[in-house]
Amino acid sequence: MHDFCFTIPYGLILMAGGVVAYARKGSVASLGGGLGAGVLLLLAGFLSLKAFEKRKNSYFALILETACAFALTFVMGQRYVQTSKIMPAGIVAAISALMTGFYLYKIATGGNHIPSKAE
Repeated sequence: MHDFCFTIPYGLILMAGGVVAYARKGSVASLGGGLGAGVLLLLAGFLSLKAFEKRKNSYFALILETACAFALTFVMGQRYVQTSKIMPAGIVAAISALMTGFYLYKIATGGNHIPSKAE
């Protein structure tokens, strides 16, 4: 599975979560965090997709994806420990931890599998 297949939906979910939190609670921090992380992840996902279309890997995109996911894991993990609230801190921390692991796996295995011309 290619990183952009998960990164683009992950970024969209974070953006939607930030907008929903702002609409419900008026949380500017959630809006900024959700939109900021979501936009960075969308950018990285599209960079990776465009590189894949050129039959290359974008290690810059993989590192950016990993850094965003790790930062969200750390920040939301701390928030979960402080508040014990599953939603949104626990869910975002868990999903981000899974994504961090996935991105580290992709980096360790050499990025996206580029199919040969015969495939």
